[in-house]
Amino acid sequence: MTAVTPEAVLPRHGGAAPRLAPLATLAARRFQLTTRTPRELLVPLLTPILFALVIAPALKQALHTSADYESFVATGTIGLLIPLNTMFSGLSAIVDRENGAQRELLTAPVPRPLLVLGNLAVALAITALQVAVLIAAAVARGIHFHTSASGVAWFLGGATLFAVGMYGVAETLASRVHKAEEYVARVPAIAIVPWFLAGSLFAIDALPSFLTWFAKFLPLTHGLALVRYGLLGQSNGLHAIWGMSDNAAMAGLSLAVVAGFAAVLTAVGVRSFARSAVS
Repeated sequence: MTAVTPEAVLPRHGGAAPRLAPLATLAARRFQLTTRTPRELLVPLLTPILFALVIAPALKQALHTSADYESFVATGTIGLLIPLNTMFSGLSAIVDRENGAQRELLTAPVPRPLLVLGNLAVALAITALQVAVLIAAAVARGIHFHTSASGVAWFLGGATLFAVGMYGVAETLASRVHKAEEYVARVPAIAIVPWFLAGSLFAIDALPSFLTWFAKFLPLTHGLALVRYGLLGQSNGLHAIWGMSDNAAMAGLSLAVVAGFAAVLTAVGVRSFARSAVS
């Protein structure tokens, strides 16, 4: 395992760029460790690609629905891929704490939040790669997307902020759970159960009324609504949440919800890491 000495992350000069040098070094270290095990890149893709290439077309055929439903399910798998990938990225924090160089890093003259932000940067990069592969596979399968420059911006904003928030959840859980086995046991409840309630396979207003109400508070519901609004031009998900007629206003409100989720959970994750580091 690659060890990082205090000198490797200590800025040597003034200015903004050197202040970012520790973050770049920590992110490069995490990326190097992650790419040593390609299964961490490939395994989280299996289920979403299965949904996009097999289950979505099968549901379209079995339910005699249109191609719009096929694209609806394909984009819904993004809401499964992001939580799974970010949660398993958090698992590496436990491994690093128990068997890696975290103790040495904690003695380096580097602000502790940078340790979390370095891991976050790598989790975002890997998640972005996997989402891109998923979309490419869906396009190769013949699933159509209807988007624009503004649509891509809504999609990127919603997906990125949701991924940031989910990594905050992962870092918080990793700081409070001491064994990898316990961590893995809790992943399905956090990463998979909300996916079934957030409008991934059907609109949330098809749920019983109390679950529809509950789904409106899930960040994933807002994230998926933004993904579909951006990639498919569909505002049904936003309307099911907000019930307004102005699509841009509804998208802005959902983006604010996801942004708040990202900000709060990142802060909680950084605080949890800092507290566990001194315990």
